[in-house]
Amino acid sequence: MPRIVLSRADATAGELLIRGLRYPLRGAALATCTVLALIYLSGALPGALGIAGHIIYWVAAWRYAATCLIHAANGYADPPDVGVEESTSTGVKLTVMHLFVMLAGIAIIAWDVPWLWWLVLAFIIVLPAIDMSLAFDGDLNVAFNPAHWWRTVARFGGLYVLLATINLLTMLVIVGMGAVIKPLLPTLLGYPLHGFACVYLIIFNFQLMGALVHQRHEIFGMEPEAARLAARSGQDADALLLEEVESIRVKDPRAALDLLVERLRERAAPASLHRCYRDLLRQSGMTQALLEHGQIWTASLVTHDEMPRALSLVQECVALDPAFVPDDPANAGPLAERAARMGMTQLAIHLSRGYLRQWPKAPESPRYGLLAAKLIANQPDRRTEAMVLLGKLIVLWPDHPLQAEMETLLRQLKVQTSE
Repeated sequence: MPRIVLSRADATAGELLIRGLRYPLRGAALATCTVLALIYLSGALPGALGIAGHIIYWVAAWRYAATCLIHAANGYADPPDVGVEESTSTGVKLTVMHLFVMLAGIAIIAWDVPWLWWLVLAFIIVLPAIDMSLAFDGDLNVAFNPAHWWRTVARFGGLYVLLATINLLTMLVIVGMGAVIKPLLPTLLGYPLHGFACVYLIIFNFQLMGALVHQRHEIFGMEPEAARLAARSGQDADALLLEEVESIRVKDPRAALDLLVERLRERAAPASLHRCYRDLLRQSGMTQALLEHGQIWTASLVTHDEMPRALSLVQECVALDPAFVPDDPANAGPLAERAARMGMTQLAIHLSRGYLRQWPKAPESPRYGLLAAKLIANQPDRRTEAMVLLGKLIVLWPDHPLQAEMETLLRQLKVQTSE
């Protein structure tokens, strides 16, 4: 079971705002914003197709945002995957309610119905109370009870004013951007940009409400699901184990190592345990064990798509043994490409050449050989080295699809060298 990242219940208002602003740009939330921005572009199509595109976009945006609210209220720090809902019924209620407010806003603009302004303004002020009420008990009758609104406002105090203000600003910005961005920019740019911005703001707004509900879950009689699942999966036990290891590592590092070895063999462990284990191995001068653990943890990190951390670990192992390369081509190759994209040129060259050395006949060898040649060729004093590498690849893989690209690069380097 993947490690559950828990929200801090003691975060300040400033920390919650910063976390909320980053939230839509992480994980599944970022993917959702991107996909919905492209769906929003279909709203530029004429007739029924455009209307259908807008409907799909807004329903999906509010539905995912509602899921984020409930997810955050349950104590999860990371955005939920698409299709994961703690309460489908609550998600539907929240979606329908916000679509109603949005349609009222459209009616104001399209048919000039002034009195609807007061209705929309009233909804914007009380929506946070309704949304949060639905998040912690899911009862629509209670959520629409004015007396309950007042109790919710009283429980949140001044923070409720912040929520209502952000809610109002979100609505104004969404409407304002639609009036400014789309007319000024080309359709292919204006529509996706507006679509991305709208769903970003909606998710930010809902996640912030959910985080505040989580902070006050005891007042509302909630038991956050994230903490319960973390305890069931042993994450709390990991924290206690780490404390025990820290308490004995100075006096008895061998006993501390044994505790960690036993735990690491059981199931996937958090990075804190792996780091503590490596610190103890380093303290005991166990270089070979550090390299062996580096291979195991690198494979785990790549499997869980934690590539930056995996690259950092590989760098650490290369410092211990300059010949170190992940022992699985399925890990070494993708890490080489990721290192190149991240600007870690020397590490990318090391991994690419290591791939060629370890698996010279693997089908992907020409690909990583060409990657190494390109990176080396960018260093003027190493062009000859790149030319030699390309010459070997061309001879060894005469019929490979990358043959033409290799020959082109080789010719370019020869010209540059002769100048």
